[in-house]
Amino acid sequence: MSVEKKSRIAIVTGAGSGIGKAAALALLGDGWSVALAGRRLEPLEQVAQESGAGERAFAVSTDVANPESVKALFAAVVERFGRVDLLFNNAGVGNPPGPFEDWTPEQWRGVVDINLNGMFYCIQQAFRTMSSQTPRGGRIINNGSISATTPRPNSIAYTSTKHAVEGLTKTASLDGRKHDIAVGQIDVGNALTELAARMTKGVPQANGEIAIEPTMNVSIVGQSVLYMANLPLDANVLFHTVMATKMPFVGRG
Repeated sequence: MSVEKKSRIAIVTGAGSGIGKAAALALLGDGWSVALAGRRLEPLEQVAQESGAGERAFAVSTDVANPESVKALFAAVVERFGRVDLLFNNAGVGNPPGPFEDWTPEQWRGVVDINLNGMFYCIQQAFRTMSSQTPRGGRIINNGSISATTPRPNSIAYTSTKHAVEGLTKTASLDGRKHDIAVGQIDVGNALTELAARMTKGVPQANGEIAIEPTMNVSIVGQSVLYMANLPLDANVLFHTVMATKMPFVGRG
């Protein structure tokens, strides 16, 4: 059930920067055709140009929080490439600023709409597409977080949604069996992206201290996604954790 190299088609959400960009470049570098999805078209086109992949890179403006936008994304990819073999379900946002006691309902819903609802809409469309194409099946990799099990201070929205993503992954993995759809998750700790740059300047710890934390090159995450993507469909990595070796996570840090 492995996917032939000449026909490997991927969708990467949040592909304009950070982990999504790293994964997209890794996939394109390995010969995949990749739909680069994100809200702003310009960064997606820059990634496509940087990859040197030509027509194999396809930038599609997409708002994952809008189910109609997600539906249009999958339709555009099928129209262009004929099928979808991989969804890297990556798009996500961090917490609103300040303590959660001061957040508005709109700020809370903004995180839930992207990190949880958006993940679901993408999984739903992937199932609809992968279960009906010939040959049938495909793979979904959800971007979770080690914060789901070990949260940081002042991270209630991000942590709650990433905790829920684990439920999406486990259930979709079970429900995907009858469609030959493999579903797994990658949990990343301190990859050096725009979002994680603050780690190098000092972030709050559980004991109230501010500490600089080790980071790792984000390209390592891209290689991890590529490894999972290239597995045959009769094998699956359900949960994959890749992290900066010395970051304060295991045990008491």
